[in-house]
Amino acid sequence: MTYPLKTLQQLRPILVGFRKDAGLSQAAVAALLGITQQSYAKIEVNPSTTSVERLFTILRLLGAEIILDRHAVPTSAGQSNGIGLQDTVSPSPPVPVEKPASAKPRKMLPPNMKKENW
Repeated sequence: MTYPLKTLQQLRPILVGFRKDAGLSQAAVAALLGITQQSYAKIEVNPSTTSVERLFTILRLLGAEIILDRHAVPTSAGQSNGIGLQDTVSPSPPVPVEKPASAKPRKMLPPNMKKENW
């Protein structure tokens, strides 16, 4: 079955689903990866923090793969931009940025020597 992945937030439920379909616990997947169950749980909670290499390894262990599919790219401003929206704003000319007059460094103030009671 194919699961389209358009945002990183969609990766978590897909990973959990593949793991459960494979009949594996978090501890079992962690053992196959050579990490602790807690480390794998962190990956599963936020998979965007793990490396692509580790993600590929996890998917391979779960019997899943990544398939990239390219959709048609629009060729003119009137066509769809690929996410269901249309370009409605025409590009504006660049605005010149003025450089500030010679900026003087701010004077550093000494720290207040008054101590607070905690």
